[in-house]
Amino acid sequence: MKHDTTPPPAEPPAKGFSPGFAALGLEAALLTTLDTLGYEEPTPIQREAIPPLLAGRDLLGQAATGTGKTAAFTLPLLQRIAHSARRCPSALVLVPTRELAMQVGEAVTRYGKELKISVLPVYGGQAMGLQLQALRRGVDVIVATPGRALDHIRRKTLQLKTIQMVVLDEADEMLDMGFAEDLDAILEQTPKDRQTALFSATMPARIAAIAKRHLKDPVEIRIAKEPLKAGAAPRVHQTAYIVARQHKEAALARILDVEAPKSALVFCRTRIEVDEITAMLTSRGHRAEAIHGGMNQPQRDRVMNSFRAGQTELLVATDVAARGLDIPSVSHVVNYDLPTSPEGYVHRIGRTGRAGREGSAITVIDPREQRLLWNIEQLTKAKIVVTPVPTVTDLRTKRLARIKGEIEEVLAAGDLDLFRAVAASLADQGDPLEVAAASMKLLFRMQGGERKESDIPAVSSRPPERPSMARRPMGDPRGRPGGMMPREGQSRPFSGPGRGGRTAGMAKVYIGAGKEAGIRPGDLVGAIANEAGLNSNVIGAVEVMDRFSLVEVPEVLAREIIETLSRTRIKGQKVAVRLFMEQPRGGGRAGG
Repeated sequence: MKHDTTPPPAEPPAKGFSPGFAALGLEAALLTTLDTLGYEEPTPIQREAIPPLLAGRDLLGQAATGTGKTAAFTLPLLQRIAHSARRCPSALVLVPTRELAMQVGEAVTRYGKELKISVLPVYGGQAMGLQLQALRRGVDVIVATPGRALDHIRRKTLQLKTIQMVVLDEADEMLDMGFAEDLDAILEQTPKDRQTALFSATMPARIAAIAKRHLKDPVEIRIAKEPLKAGAAPRVHQTAYIVARQHKEAALARILDVEAPKSALVFCRTRIEVDEITAMLTSRGHRAEAIHGGMNQPQRDRVMNSFRAGQTELLVATDVAARGLDIPSVSHVVNYDLPTSPEGYVHRIGRTGRAGREGSAITVIDPREQRLLWNIEQLTKAKIVVTPVPTVTDLRTKRLARIKGEIEEVLAAGDLDLFRAVAASLADQGDPLEVAAASMKLLFRMQGGERKESDIPAVSSRPPERPSMARRPMGDPRGRPGGMMPREGQSRPFSGPGRGGRTAGMAKVYIGAGKEAGIRPGDLVGAIANEAGLNSNVIGAVEVMDRFSLVEVPEVLAREIIETLSRTRIKGQKVAVRLFMEQPRGGGRAGG
């Protein structure tokens, strides 16, 4: 028998509540919370999704990151379960990564404050014992990654028979990471009469397939990107600086010194790079903090709280650490390293220029990466302006202009009585103009203006030398169209299975578990993509043997991936991970 999905009559909203949210049918407790949090008007996805979800309808929604999807499903979810029995799982939200699990968990707690709703994020990398204790105490909402949720289901520590609502958030990314079978297995454990909502940034055929299997007559919502008005400036201004590899770090420092962002995300490829860049920026006077997969949860929480509070101006992160973090006030996104796919680039820069604000996307690239920049332009249909790195003269001019502006603000504000006597005393000793110049010099010095700087050699920008290569999907060394995820239960074949074939620019990683341990190709792709922060398309061939597996990964990232996987559990077990060395055959050359 289907649950009664008719929402209880909403209490009339108190005076002062946003008429936009009140009109959607939300109860007074939720409106109070939204008012306290300073929300004024719902976003398009919230206006379209909240009413049918409150009415108990299944929903298939498409909207980009940063459009307010989390509130769009969290608010109806909270209103529905608020009238249910407590301390047993009433709602399940499935997300692709632990970072997103934490973010959604925080949102449920924040929005459900007045309703006293309890929530538990469940994800890999967290001690199982803590999750078990929380589950035994009882919880209303579970926010989980598919792998860890399935672990609990198999252990019988998570029962889903009381679930009224299931949300699949970032469904396309979950499928990209090889979780299709896990999703099917989890949903089979939930009541048939549950309400289901699926949200995705894209709607490929495989999303339609999973919706057909698990959603009942869903309301379909697609929030199109807002078209630019003729002559209007784009919300995200995209700039690239082409710099020789040995000068990248200095160029980044110079660019940030000139831009002086108040809130910026700086993306690096590896944890080591994150730590090095953070240390360098801090030494130059920037308030910079690092966040990556090698940090424990208290460290991450401290960093994020500092960034959200404006105490940190630069957050230096890997993709995997930054994935799912919702920071609406970011003014700049900086790519110190390009992501492994054009789609990854789009996802990154989507973190700035939100809610009608203008944003800046800055990319620092090696000359050899220019064709990758061209690939991104083809996907985004937007021009990325290649700009010379600021010179020492540019930097000093910018600093002086900034100091001039700061002094003008102080003059406009007034309240200078404390300082007038000192200024008058100095003016008696010399020219007032000289006194002002000396004050500016002091400020200039305090801001690092007298640091010894050298101009960074210019590198010419040129179009791709081999357009045919540039048209390959970025991160796909073989130029195969579409994604490279294997069909569930199948391997991605090597170019020469069993013959030691290896693709140029790729390395093979040996993983000491295979079919006998229940390993599937999707498990390996998901583990690498999630933990190492890679787009799944960059992962090459996967071959699962009885007792071991081989995975092709970009050669430049192999050591980082091996280090990451060595600390990661795959299917709940620690496995040996190392670089796979090919053996020469019959006097011929080694295949790898």
